Amino acid sequence: MIPLLDFRLQASGKDPLGFARQVGQACRDEGVFLLSEHGIPRGLLREVLNASESFFALPEAEKASLDIRHSPINRGWAASGVEMLGGASGTPLAKESFSLGLDLPESDPRVQAGEPFRGPNLWPEDDMFRDVMRDYYKEMLGLGRALMRGVERDLDLPQGFFQPHFTDPMATLRLSHYPTWPQGMPPGNQPQFDYGALTVVLTDGTGGVQYLSRSGQWRDVPEIPGALLVLVGEGLMRWTNDQYRSLPHRLLPPVRPRTLAAFYLDPNPDSVIAPLPRTGAAHYPPVQAAEYLRTRLEETYLFPDPALRQARGLRG
Repeated sequence: MIPLLDFRLQASGKDPLGFARQVGQACRDEGVFLLSEHGIPRGLLREVLNASESFFALPEAEKASLDIRHSPINRGWAASGVEMLGGASGTPLAKESFSLGLDLPESDPRVQAGEPFRGPNLWPEDDMFRDVMRDYYKEMLGLGRALMRGVERDLDLPQGFFQPHFTDPMATLRLSHYPTWPQGMPPGNQPQFDYGALTVVLTDGTGGVQYLSRSGQWRDVPEIPGALLVLVGEGLMRWTNDQYRSLPHRLLPPVRPRTLAAFYLDPNPDSVIAPLPRTGAAHYPPVQAAEYLRTRLEETYLFPDPALRQARGLRG
């Protein structure tokens, strides 16, 4: 049974160590848990899903001006089939998505210096959409940082150990819309991993999210109103030298259109992800966070135009 953790144990100061141990146990066992009482207003959760559905309902011609394939910093809209699993020869994902991140103006020194994944978001002409997503991104970033403090406690690391890695992270909020699959059509949404430290997912209650357990069985993630789904990403698995587990997850073909909002907590671009001390022989070499993300994105998006690949810093 997937654990349901009460965030009030940490947020209120009632039992932060107990909460941290629960997080650690969940991350070691299956790499997934549900989080309740996280403090994100339910009204905002509804607004995120409603604004997402309104955006995806726009005509494709209107969304095309925000095409993520023209963004060197992984921002904007991806039409159905643009996201791939396994690179250009892999399986196209039958979904639309919209990605946004830390919103920096072109005049920001980090943008001027050409830091990876730094720059302004691409926004539709909808002030409400922009305001809702900015509010939610801020809330998610705060929650993600707080969860990493729990990770520090569980791993017996010095307080604030991860803080320098998440001051201005490459965290991405990705909205996704999945259509209803025609009967008899094989699913195009295959098992996948996440890249960063933690992923926090808001679902719309449709169900169908599954994770691959350590026993090799696909298990359903239950839908609990107001709860968020948290998954360990490959970055945190590498940091903990496989103490924490990042397991595959997937979405079953929906019986009705499905909308999700996933927050991917990737570190700062210049952070080095390396196995922590006292975790034994290193299973992974150190890697710069921006390079790791760039490599994984290369496996995710279909960029048939070499000029677009070059603009995004992708190889080949």
